[in-house]
Amino acid sequence: MTDAVEIGTSGHLERPRMDAIEPVQPNCKSALSPSASAKFPQEKAKTMMATEDPELDKCRPVIISSDGLSFRPGDPENPKEWSVTWRCYCTVVAIFLVVNATFASSSPSGCLDRIAEEFEISTNIAGLTITVFLLGYCVGPLFFAPLSEFYGRRIIFLITFTGYFVFNFLCAFAPTFGALLAGRLLCGIFASAPLTNAPGLMSDVWNPIQRGNAMAVFSMMIGIGPALSPVISGFLQLTKDWRWSFYVLLFMGAFSEALAFTIPETLPSRILVNKLRRLKNEGTITAIELQYLVQMDEKSLLRTFKETLYRPWVIMLDPIASLVAAYVSLVYMLQYMLFEIYPLVFHEQRGWNSGTSQLPLIGTVIGGWLGGLIIFYFSAREKAHLQSGAIVTPEDRLPAAMIGGVGLTLTMFWFSWSAAS
Repeated sequence: MTDAVEIGTSGHLERPRMDAIEPVQPNCKSALSPSASAKFPQEKAKTMMATEDPELDKCRPVIISSDGLSFRPGDPENPKEWSVTWRCYCTVVAIFLVVNATFASSSPSGCLDRIAEEFEISTNIAGLTITVFLLGYCVGPLFFAPLSEFYGRRIIFLITFTGYFVFNFLCAFAPTFGALLAGRLLCGIFASAPLTNAPGLMSDVWNPIQRGNAMAVFSMMIGIGPALSPVISGFLQLTKDWRWSFYVLLFMGAFSEALAFTIPETLPSRILVNKLRRLKNEGTITAIELQYLVQMDEKSLLRTFKETLYRPWVIMLDPIASLVAAYVSLVYMLQYMLFEIYPLVFHEQRGWNSGTSQLPLIGTVIGGWLGGLIIFYFSAREKAHLQSGAIVTPEDRLPAAMIGGVGLTLTMFWFSWSAAS
C-alpha cells in the first residue's frame, strides 16, 4: 500500500493506483480497508463518499483527477493564489536568509591576517575558515532538501537558520582555531538550507514567468553577499579585531531569525495534506480523499530520502543539465578564488590597507545588479511573447548566458594581465 501514492515533481500528490483503492459502495463503511478502518473509526469519521456527480465534486475543497490531488481554482490556501504583496514578502524574506549564508561564507577573507596573528598560524591556514564553510555547503543539501519535501519548507527554514545563528556564537567567541573551524563547518551545513529551500519556496508561490524575476533577484544576492562581506570585515580589521566580522553576522542573524518566523508553509503537497486532515476532523472527507491521507501517513522519511537523493543523479545523466552544473561550479570556484587573490594583488603587491584592498570586489556587486536587470528584460520579453501567442522555449534564455560566459572569460584574462603588471 505504501507504493500507491507519490509526491509528483510539480508538488501535487499523485493519484493512488486504482488497484490500491477498494471499490466505493453505497455506504461509507466499505470505503476503507481494514487497516484504514482501524486507524479512523467510522463513528469518528462520518465519511462522505466519492461520487461521479460533477455538481457535487465542485463543492469539494480539493480536486482529485488523473494528475493527482491539487488545489481548486481560486483557493486562498494555494500559494500561487496569495496576493502579490504577500508572495513578494515571502520571497524577500527567503532571499534575505540566503544573503546571511552568502555573506557569512566569505566574511573571514577580509581579516585573515588578524586571525593568523591571534592563533599563531599562517595566512594560508587561516583561509581554511572559508574552505570548511563551503564544505558545509556541500553536505547540508543532502539532508535538508529531502527533509523540506517531507516536513515542508517552514520548519526547515526555522530549524536550520536557528542552528546557523547559534553556531555563529561559537565562531565569534572561539578560544582556539580548532573551535573556529568547527563552528564554521557547522554554520556552513546549516546555512546551506536556505540556499536549497529558497528556490523551492519561489517555485511554490510564482508561475514560471514570474519565477524568472524572483530567481534573478536570488542570483543577484548570491553574488552580492560574498562580495560585500570581505569589504566590511576588511575595514573592521582596521579599527576593531577579527571577531567583529562575526558580531556583524550575529546582528544580521538575530534580525533574520525574527523574519523567518513570519514565513508560512508554501509546499503544496504539505498544505493539501493538512487540508485533508481538517476535512477528516470535520467528518466531511470522501473515501478517496481519506485514501490519499492514509497513503501519505504511511509514507516513510527513508523513502523520501531515497527518492530525493536519487533524482539528481537521474538529472545529471542529461548532458545539458550536467554541463550547466559543471559550468556553474567553475564560475563559483573562480569567484571564491578572487576572495583570496584580491588581498594578494592589492594588499601585498600594491600596499593598500586591508579595507581598501577589498574595494575592487564592489565590481562583483555592480555586475550582479546589471546581470539581474538583463534577466528582468528577458523575462518581460518572454511574457510579451506569451501574451501575443508565441511559443517560448527554454533556449530563449541562452543569449543572456552567452553574453555572460564570454564576458567572464574576457574579464578574467584582463584581471590576470593587469595584476601581473
